[in-house]
Amino acid sequence: MGAILGLGVTHVPLLAGRDEDMARILRRVLEDPDLPAEYRVPDGWPEAMRREWGEDEGLSAARRHREELVRWFRKARRQLDDFAPDLVVIWGDDQYENFKEDIIPSFCVLAYESIEHRPWANARWENVWKEPKETAFTYKGHRSAAKVLTTGLLEEGFDLSYAYRPLHHPLGHAFMNTLLFLDYDRQGFPYPVIPFQVNCYGRRVIAQHGGLGNIASPSEDQFDPPSPSPARCFDLGRAAARVMADSPWRVALIASSSWSHAFLTPKHHLLYPDIEADRAMYEWLRAGDYQEWRHASLDTIEDSGQQEMLNWMCLVGAMAELDRRPTETDLVETYLFNSSKCFAFFPPA
Repeated sequence: MGAILGLGVTHVPLLAGRDEDMARILRRVLEDPDLPAEYRVPDGWPEAMRREWGEDEGLSAARRHREELVRWFRKARRQLDDFAPDLVVIWGDDQYENFKEDIIPSFCVLAYESIEHRPWANARWENVWKEPKETAFTYKGHRSAAKVLTTGLLEEGFDLSYAYRPLHHPLGHAFMNTLLFLDYDRQGFPYPVIPFQVNCYGRRVIAQHGGLGNIASPSEDQFDPPSPSPARCFDLGRAAARVMADSPWRVALIASSSWSHAFLTPKHHLLYPDIEADRAMYEWLRAGDYQEWRHASLDTIEDSGQQEMLNWMCLVGAMAELDRRPTETDLVETYLFNSSKCFAFFPPA
């Protein structure tokens, strides 16, 4: 029987850049011509956001935010190394990178033999490691395990897609950043990887290329079909845990995403995330009240800018199946840096 480690992390691109650039998404929104004038200055912001902005326009807060995120990624890496998995499965979203107008699968197992990617080749921002544009990273895949996982989920009634090679992009940033951050100190990443795509962006994946929108949101007729529901993602995670627990491998199941995103929260004029909604989900997670997660509606998730949490729905479903509660958690909150980030560890008994 296979052993399973559960990890919840983030793939926030701002962590890959410099502290001086960490508020760049907020600065972009402040330049949006449709943003009401009263929100262009700190006087129109929530008090906690003004405090975070401080006297240096968020630079000190950016340094603190990085320190917290890196501290948790180092702890996550220790969990991974102590467990010594045969492979890692990463639930992540594709933001109009590999999947575009030709096909948008609800779920897709990327059963690659290996992965090579140069994440800085077309980067607009300097990376925090000061690595040159030609820097390449290579990771092993695990096609045999990917086939077992895909077969098992198909037999469980999930109409799952799979792929043996990329379409448009070597590896979406949800997966690539996760690997970069789990190797923040550049010690190498020896574990074979199975990226597992979830269509988190749903109605906005093509309409706004799975990324930053404007205050003037697309009209209803421009939106795309929706994501899979939270319940479907949760149940898929449960089934994945059953399949992997019945396998011969030691498997790390990793969900990677930030939680509520400012640029997906029109009710806050795209300025700051829905921290209250994140706190509610976090308390249910800590308490092991997983049915509250499964019963969340897609409309509620979208209203709070929590689309990427569908990746976490898969992980939480898997942990519910295994009857696991997290041993360590933290919700790293921010108003300035687009999204709060959660970390959660679910080691085997």
